[in-house]
Amino acid sequence: MRLQVKLVVGLGNPGPEYRNSRHNLGFMALDGLVKDLLLEFKLDKESRSMRTTTFFNKEDVILCKPLTYMNLSGESVLKLKTINKLTARDILVVCDDISLELGRLRIRAKGSSGGHKGLNSIIKVLGSNEFSRLRIGVSLPKKNQDVSDYVLTDFSSSEKKTIRQALDTAKEAVVCWLKEGIETAMNKYN
Repeated sequence: MRLQVKLVVGLGNPGPEYRNSRHNLGFMALDGLVKDLLLEFKLDKESRSMRTTTFFNKEDVILCKPLTYMNLSGESVLKLKTINKLTARDILVVCDDISLELGRLRIRAKGSSGGHKGLNSIIKVLGSNEFSRLRIGVSLPKKNQDVSDYVLTDFSSSEKKTIRQALDTAKEAVVCWLKEGIETAMNKYN
């Protein structure tokens, strides 16, 4: 009998210049979860990601941050999916979302990319949109502000408290998805 494996992917861009940017909320959520679980990310050259593995709820769980930059996130996800013989439904992707108000969460079982380049890369490479996704709102940019520039900016001091709370809730939502599945997670966190 094959052991169940789940993959949780946090999207972001590597490098200190992006560390606290809006586009790195997926990285931030996984960093917090890994810290809470007393784990440590290690470089995985094969999947071009920072990853760690734990055993949770009778399943192996891989936590991963692709190092391919946002627009190529699907490459790391596909490599880990293939190596671990996963289906798309074994995957949860955590990312930012400009269409949600600051700090608001939305979890879905599947769907479009909504214009998010990291999700678009994963959908394209997997050939499927049947993976779960947890989006964390960063709000729309100001009028006449370029979206690409906006998502690479850091949060203002007034936004940081809201984001810290959202990240704490996002960690809870990931654990709920692992323990109780997507339906329960959607009911609790949407």
